[in-house]
Amino acid sequence: MVLPQNVNAANGGRIGGGSFSSPSISRSGGYGGNYQSNYGGFNRGGIGFPFIIPLFGLGGGGLFSFLILFAITGAIINSLRKGVIPSTNNEKIINEGNSGTAKIIQAQIALLSNAKSIQSELRLLAETADTTTSKGLQKVLQETILALLRLPDLWAYANLESGEVPINAAEATFNRLSITERSKLTVEIVSNVSGEIKTNQESLVSNQTPELGNEFIVVTVLLASKANISLGETITSDSLQEGLRIIGGTSANDLLAFEILWQPENEGELLSSEELLTSYPHLKHL
Repeated sequence: MVLPQNVNAANGGRIGGGSFSSPSISRSGGYGGNYQSNYGGFNRGGIGFPFIIPLFGLGGGGLFSFLILFAITGAIINSLRKGVIPSTNNEKIINEGNSGTAKIIQAQIALLSNAKSIQSELRLLAETADTTTSKGLQKVLQETILALLRLPDLWAYANLESGEVPINAAEATFNRLSITERSKLTVEIVSNVSGEIKTNQESLVSNQTPELGNEFIVVTVLLASKANISLGETITSDSLQEGLRIIGGTSANDLLAFEILWQPENEGELLSSEELLTSYPHLKHL
């Protein structure tokens, strides 16, 4: 019986897509497409600027929180630099094209080695899913959440965080989070992103037969939504199940972007306890 090799355990898979294109501004000055400004404007005799308190839940802290705060700080600075335009009636207005907010959520679950069937389920999704439309991405999101919800007894560690950022900073924030997670992989064996399916054939087949023990499979769900999704404040198995149900209920109209990554991708390969701690230090024991 051969133990999984650490060098191969850093491989993974990825599915995702979406669009952060801004909806058009209506004549009334507000956003169409369900966007509404949550920013204070510029009033006579005083200055207002976008300020959003990040809402963190179920874990908090770590790089996710830092990136959310970084996005908010950047948006405030940009608003102060570029958003103020003097008007003919001596009032100040803010660039409405930057108004509105997006909710960004990151869920990570480390499953015990007996959950290795999820690797083949996610691979099948990667090979067949439509990631070019919101409806297709919503289906991938729902199928992924269902696959996780069916294995609650195999959840070992988890973290669930959320933050609200200005809409004009949402894409950059989402991309930073995505790159952070992708950098943990040495190779993406299979990916389906915005309709482009790629397979690394050289890494596709594993002949390993690992000994089941303290080894893990990590699934990361990254979501950007227009909806005001509210999650709990503590991390337990029950609260995680409820949080996943809420995430899985995101409508296609509210979905801005979605990405799922899993590691390792090859069935029969697992992460050791040391690798899990190194790559995912913010996971909480359930």
